[in-house]
Amino acid sequence: MESKTMVREDGKRNFALRESGGDESSVFSGNTPRQAALKAARRLEPGSSESDAERVELRLREKGTSKVHIYEGWAWEETAPDDKPNWMPDEITEANVSKEGIEHLEE
Repeated sequence: MESKTMVREDGKRNFALRESGGDESSVFSGNTPRQAALKAARRLEPGSSESDAERVELRLREKGTSKVHIYEGWAWEETAPDDKPNWMPDEITEANVSKEGIEHLEE
């Protein structure tokens, strides 16, 4: 008997990013819905600063459930810190999210 929530062996849960038509083409993993939402937000088109960044609704359905976590996400370019590792580019994309609520899909 499977549990309702699909938790991987490493404790992470999988969240599918839902497009407006209901497509779920991308999956992000995280210990929490917010962690997965931050990963999704980093893929957004970054603004020149946090205040200029466009706010986008992110709808993440937890795999194995009908629960959709709704976030507002935004991303922006920032100069990497001086003590950055060599592999890190000079400009990095930062992101943030704010939780808007939870919806339950009708099965």
